[in-house]
Amino acid sequence: MNDMFKSRPEKSGSVECLGQMFPSEEARREHFLKLLAEKLKEPAFRKQEGFPKGTDEAILAMSDPPYYTACPNPWLADLVEQYGKAYDPAVKYSREPLAIDVSVGKTDPIYKAHSYHTKVPHLAIVPSILHYTKPGEIVLDGFAGSGMTGVAAQWCDTAPAAYRHELEMAWKKEGRPAPQWGARRVVLNDLSPAATFIAANYNLPFDVEVFAQAGQQLLKSVEQDIGWMYATLHTDGKTKGGIEYTVWSEVFTCPECAGTVNFLDEALEDESKRVRDVFPCPHCGAELNKDRLERVLETRVDPATGRAWQRVKFKASLVVYKVGKARYEKAPDAQDLATLAKIETLPMPAALPTDRFPIESMYHGSRIAPKGFTNIHHFFLPRSAQAMGKLWEKAQAHPDARIRSFLLFMVEQGIGTMSVLNRYRANQTSQSNQILTGVYYVPSQVAEISVAYRFDSKLEQLAKTFRKMKVRAGVAAITTGTAARLPLSDSTIDYVFTDPPFGENIFYADLNFLVESWHGVTTDAQPEAIIDKFKSKALPEYQHLMQRCFAEYHRVLKPGRWMTVVFSNSKASVWNAIQVALQQAGFVVAEVTALDKQQGSYRQVTSTTAVKQDLVISAYKPNGGLEQRLTQRGATPESAWDFVQTHLGQLSVTKVKDGALEFIVERDPRRIYDRLVAWFVRHDAPVPLSSDEFLSGLRSRFPERDGMAFLPEQVTIYDKKRAQVAQAPQMELFVSDERSAIDWLVDFLKARPSTYQEIHPEFITQLGAGWKKHEAKPELSALLENNFLKYDGASDVPSQIHSYLSTNFRELRGLDKADPRLKAKAQDRWYVPDPNKAQDLEKKREKALLKEFDDYVGATGRKLKEFRLEVLRAGFRAAWSRKDYSTIIKVAQKIPEEALQEDEKLLLWYDQALTRAEAGA
Repeated sequence: MNDMFKSRPEKSGSVECLGQMFPSEEARREHFLKLLAEKLKEPAFRKQEGFPKGTDEAILAMSDPPYYTACPNPWLADLVEQYGKAYDPAVKYSREPLAIDVSVGKTDPIYKAHSYHTKVPHLAIVPSILHYTKPGEIVLDGFAGSGMTGVAAQWCDTAPAAYRHELEMAWKKEGRPAPQWGARRVVLNDLSPAATFIAANYNLPFDVEVFAQAGQQLLKSVEQDIGWMYATLHTDGKTKGGIEYTVWSEVFTCPECAGTVNFLDEALEDESKRVRDVFPCPHCGAELNKDRLERVLETRVDPATGRAWQRVKFKASLVVYKVGKARYEKAPDAQDLATLAKIETLPMPAALPTDRFPIESMYHGSRIAPKGFTNIHHFFLPRSAQAMGKLWEKAQAHPDARIRSFLLFMVEQGIGTMSVLNRYRANQTSQSNQILTGVYYVPSQVAEISVAYRFDSKLEQLAKTFRKMKVRAGVAAITTGTAARLPLSDSTIDYVFTDPPFGENIFYADLNFLVESWHGVTTDAQPEAIIDKFKSKALPEYQHLMQRCFAEYHRVLKPGRWMTVVFSNSKASVWNAIQVALQQAGFVVAEVTALDKQQGSYRQVTSTTAVKQDLVISAYKPNGGLEQRLTQRGATPESAWDFVQTHLGQLSVTKVKDGALEFIVERDPRRIYDRLVAWFVRHDAPVPLSSDEFLSGLRSRFPERDGMAFLPEQVTIYDKKRAQVAQAPQMELFVSDERSAIDWLVDFLKARPSTYQEIHPEFITQLGAGWKKHEAKPELSALLENNFLKYDGASDVPSQIHSYLSTNFRELRGLDKADPRLKAKAQDRWYVPDPNKAQDLEKKREKALLKEFDDYVGATGRKLKEFRLEVLRAGFRAAWSRKDYSTIIKVAQKIPEEALQEDEKLLLWYDQALTRAEAGA
């Protein structure tokens, strides 16, 4: 009996009716299947956004309610309410952001038990769950994929002693408190039924021994029925062998003589097993390569329709087989060809789907349709079609629902690998899984593998893995639908871990169609958050879809709690879209880290142009008190400092790397101001402080150390750690636009007040390949004149210059600020002005920027090819404060789209202006 549903009073139609009233798991399952069947009859239930496409019968066959439904789970909110704890603002909760290695654990048997397009290993997720939650708290993953977040939640309770010891020692070394072991409950959601089916089988308990026995019986039964299809004779003509795989080669014609060219025979080198780039035509000797070959389409009879069907021509060219334990190769002999011919005459298995791919709306449609592959059954050669049909039919016939589900979990892993997508790679030891990931690619050399070759070892691996995994009851609840509409109540989730789709990396709905058609339940691709021109989804549509999903995360997450987002896209525009979507949804980013794979350590990300690795974004939902106080006070300076106080409390106080303190990027005053601006813009409020008012006020209100702002109670901790290291932390700054160039100059001149001649050589080296494409490169002299002060010798030497010269020039030590020798050395040096003078400069600069912005507004009939981002930012900020959304939209439309998308600040203002303008229309 599942302990999640124990000893609950009867209450018809809700989870409280579970408990001791059910004599067995099967009785429980039947009860809830009946309730789900009734729910599926309700039109309103099926009209939910993201509801998968499939018959009632197919959805019920996949589901195991109330734990898992292949549609939105109607019991999910009740489960969370019953077993979670209601949000209580009086309960203190405090965590710092945590960096994780998203690549650790990719060789673990659990991770490899079932493949999926992208997945973060459970071993990478476990530290986050342990860090942000306590046993029994509820974790959510709205883009759960294959369910690794669920496995991680289980692992928090079932991890072996060796793993626990290793993690505890690592945390102790970092000075962190010991983890609290114990299972967390987890809610898993995905738009794809294929994904949630995998997740359910990873996270719902089953009898491993019964499965192992049933799997053996299944494979034995299939062998009895179709084993003859994989029988062959050794080259001696007498000894019987078993085929492991048959290599089918695409047949082309020579462009010079029109002679037939078998690609495998002509291009593959026998000894090295390497495909040659260039090879001669066997008929005319012409020099050929694959691009020159002409494709041959042969007319066949479609086994599903009986009509003529054209497909690229394949020929069986190589048989790899075993006699005993020895492996051999041969060309197909007469008996092999006769067996293949006999198989072609058999009727198509009833279990083999015939669904047509949505070719016209698929990114990969142009890859497969010209080759003749438009329907599911086209992807299976006749022998593989018979084998997969038998496997699926017999697995579905198992009487125990949970074992039946896990048999299908195993069998569906042959759908891709036993299809024409499985490449023959002669230099690889195994041919059992050589599919090119993330695409539909039908190769010119197909390895058609046998049932035994694919499943004998797979069955053993699954049984061995899940015996060790020890899946616990009552941990996971799984639902199928869009993350933009979760069937959960407000503020009920304790932590969110999510690895969402990023841009146009993977087209999940299209790629899952092949597997989902076998189940008879397919993804509703309409709300899928991707960039896909074939579905009319560009970057703005992707950003808005992601914003809706993040807004839903924000709604269900408890105030003050955390979300971890794993980001895997190298485009700065997609990265900015994600950041803007996060901030518009109400989250505040506290840290972004990347794993340095060469060093095996983490680094903080400081620039949108430096997105080359998997990133981990740590963001929090501000506590309810902050929101309430903003509503009461409005956009006042007090509200701004309230936000800063809250935000600083969420950030890491110290970070140590290789024995040295790291600069904490999010504590940089400039970064804090960016977060502040985003917070007020998200709340449709004017920003109550200018940049310089903020910087001046920050210095007077909060202690600063090494260029970072702290709360008073934090600075003591920092000072203690700082005293233990020799060197102050340094911020790594990437210069990519005018603003970052000014920031670089501030840091440079604070450390070293210098003349133009001293600054110029070092400044030029900063204006490298990372400079934004459409951003006008500023003159150094203009940047200095508008943002800094130059000592002219007419007055005493300013304190900054005096301190620098006295420290670095022995002959000037002890000299008064009015000393002529000191004044001579200080002449023409540029320095950072004190706060009062800085505000005057800022006002002057702002006025000049806005004047130039007026020129942008007045420019007619042309796109701005080159411009200053600082001008646009100042203009957008001023227009926002006036609620002049039309000006923001008007100027944004004059900017190249990629330039707008690659600047987080402009994108935030523009997107919010569009939203406000539409709301007011």
